[in-house]
This record gives sequence, C-alpha cells and structure tokens, in this order.
Amino acid sequence: MNATARGLAQWHTLATAPDPERLAGLVAEDAVFHSPVVHTPQEGRKLVVAYLSAAAATLGQGQFRYVREIVDGRDAMLEFTCILDDIHVNGVDIIRFDEDGKIEDFKVMIRPIKAVNKVWEMMAAQLEKTSAS
Repeated sequence: MNATARGLAQWHTLATAPDPERLAGLVAEDAVFHSPVVHTPQEGRKLVVAYLSAAAATLGQGQFRYVREIVDGRDAMLEFTCILDDIHVNGVDIIRFDEDGKIEDFKVMIRPIKAVNKVWEMMAAQLEKTSAS
C-alpha cells in the first residue's frame, strides 16, 4: 500500500470520529486547510486539526457518507453527502498527501448555499465550544 492509500485509509477512520490526537499524527506540520466559509487558508497543523475535528463533529452527526472517490497520485477527491437539520449537504473534500501519507492540503467545497450556511453555523458553534474547553 502506497503512502497516499495509507493516509486515505487513516482519514476514512477519522472523517466522522473527531480524535484530535490521532488526527494530528495524520496532518503534516505545515498543512493548509481551505474552508468553504473562511476566506483565508488556515495554516499549520494546530489550525488544520481544529478545523477538521470540528468538521468531523459537525458533519458526522448528519448521516455522513462518502459516495465517490477519485485518487490520482498524491491527490484524492472524495464526494460526500449528509443531512443537517433536514438540509441535504453535498460536498467535496480535495486532499493532497505528502510523500509520507500525511495531509498537506485539504480543501472543502459544499453546495447548495443553504447547506453552506448550515455548515458554517454548526462549525462555528463547534469551534467555539472547542476553543472554550
């Protein structure tokens, strides 16, 4: 199994089960996260782990599942669906792994606009709750 396949397999176990310690082991030190609602990239392992953990806690409560996966070299595109407060969320995770199988770049795109707004609302609450503890 190559490094990308190993990293992707680890990601699948963590995508809906927020475990910041295990996730930190999968995220490269200089990783970057591109949020569908935050305009600037979030840089560095600590921020990327915080955002991915909040996403797992948020999306994982809504019947989250990946419905399509495309892998090319170190890049993976994973289409997902879930339902949050009766709103159907459809999105794409675009992940780039480094040569060791760690996440170095993670971009999320979500549709439709109702879903973007719902995810933003729920993620903001999750991030606030995490930073308060």
